[in-house]
Amino acid sequence: MSIYTKKVLVVGGSRGIGKGVTEAFQSLGYDTYYFSRSKKEDNRIPSIRPFHYSTHIPVNIKNESGIIRGFEEFDKKEGKLDILVNVAGINYCKNHEDISSCEWDEVLDTNLRSFFLTIKEAVKRMKYGSKIVNVSSIAGRSKSIVSGVHYTASKSGIIGLTRQFAQELGPKGININCVCPSQTLTDMLQQSMREEQIQELERTIPLKRLATVTEIVDPILFLCSNTRRIRLLVPPVYSTEFEIFVIIYT
Repeated sequence: MSIYTKKVLVVGGSRGIGKGVTEAFQSLGYDTYYFSRSKKEDNRIPSIRPFHYSTHIPVNIKNESGIIRGFEEFDKKEGKLDILVNVAGINYCKNHEDISSCEWDEVLDTNLRSFFLTIKEAVKRMKYGSKIVNVSSIAGRSKSIVSGVHYTASKSGIIGLTRQFAQELGPKGININCVCPSQTLTDMLQQSMREEQIQELERTIPLKRLATVTEIVDPILFLCSNTRRIRLLVPPVYSTEFEIFVIIYT
């Protein structure tokens, strides 16, 4: 009798938190796939666990046809999906007067619209007990000192999106939850902020450092596990390093 291995899809899994999630799942032995814009021929992220790799599917998540084609490629390999993690996101650190309508559309399409479209496609391939985790941001719950209004609006939207999907998917036995990290040391943050801005931000944190990717990946793995048997809204978990807010709906 063959042993079933759970199938995981990480959207935005080639860098930052998404890459950390991809590597974590493949190291645990899951059949792991990830969407990203990259078209590199070497589409595997090596794992610390021998013989376990993640499969890359190049996808332009900013349009619906690209996402549908990505899932069609996934269907050629699997067809069934147990876990979806939405991590894709972009950010431009600008004041509102410097944000063009094109940049607004780009951020909202990437950070919010793509979440709706990927969930819509993913649930067609899910069954009772499947898990979805959306990665928002602490900026979606309050103001941000490092992001623009387009980024903050998109992250607030993810929280509302997750809440409503929980209402609709709960009766089908599909869990959907949201993680809202604060500033995390990723390549996107380093590219969007000058070094002196990062240092200024770190001075506002008691331990004088940003959160690490691993510290954000761990609660995502928890929400995707079968050990969770709670239904509540978890308040902000304050540490001496950073704030991370986990919203558990179903």
